Amino acid sequence: MLRNAFIVLSHSINPNPNPNFPISLPHLLKFSISRSSLPNLHRFSSAHSLTNRTSRHFCSSTTQSSMADAGNSSSSSSSSSSMEKQFEGFLQQLEQSGNLRDRIRAVAAEIESSTRLMHSCLLLVHQSRPIPEVTARAEAQIDVLKGLYRRLAEILRELPGQYYRYHGDWRTETQTAISLIAFLHWLQTENLLVHSEVEQKLGLDSSEFGLDIEDYLIGICSMSNELPRYVVNQVTTGDYDCPRKVLAFLTDLHASFRMLNLRNDFLRKKFDGMKYDLRRVEEVYYDVKIRGLAPIGDSTGDQGTQA
Repeated sequence: MLRNAFIVLSHSINPNPNPNFPISLPHLLKFSISRSSLPNLHRFSSAHSLTNRTSRHFCSSTTQSSMADAGNSSSSSSSSSSMEKQFEGFLQQLEQSGNLRDRIRAVAAEIESSTRLMHSCLLLVHQSRPIPEVTARAEAQIDVLKGLYRRLAEILRELPGQYYRYHGDWRTETQTAISLIAFLHWLQTENLLVHSEVEQKLGLDSSEFGLDIEDYLIGICSMSNELPRYVVNQVTTGDYDCPRKVLAFLTDLHASFRMLNLRNDFLRKKFDGMKYDLRRVEEVYYDVKIRGLAPIGDSTGDQGTQA
């Protein structure tokens, strides 16, 4: 068989063999391997080596990719878990804050209702009703307000240090209450109701649940809005000395406010309104003075006007 293959191979190389040039099988095999087989073997070896390197690189990349995916999956799972815990905590805090705010607003609504009743009682003073009668009916609401502020303080004790976080929920109602209580106090004494006296009337404790200074000042400014109307009504009933008293009080109050460095905020706007109240009272006083209706010797009013 090997001989037949050799003959076929020899004829394919040399179709016209020369008997004088014998070719032996070892030489032919050596020639064939050296001339034709080696390049093919070299290409096959290179391709096989490249395939092995590619396979090893692919396996290495696959292994690294699998490890990276596993690491990313673990990191993503941990991050998702911590995020859920954080927002669960937020949910509890918001629910607690919302429940507390609802309770505060419920008390604030009762404070508003009480101040409306108090205001309706004080309006009777503009109808020339006796002041003791008016003040007695209005003063009954102060005890109601005191109880409501006690409830408000008990609610805020559940979250110490959170006074100003919820302050806006009862701020407007407190300013209205201060305005009415200060006006009631002026009707009784013709003097200003000071900050500490307001806290005492409402049962507030400055160390735990005190009265904000800005709320007090805004309430006093609002109280001055009632005085011009009160002066006009009193003059119509024949009390010609009332303009002098109110003018002296408002002049001193306005001068005291000017000591404060007020910025362009709501308090400054309320203070600017006090200037118009003072001007209206001055006009009434001048009319009474010019007509000769003012009591003789009311130099106190003139001094207050000059101040």
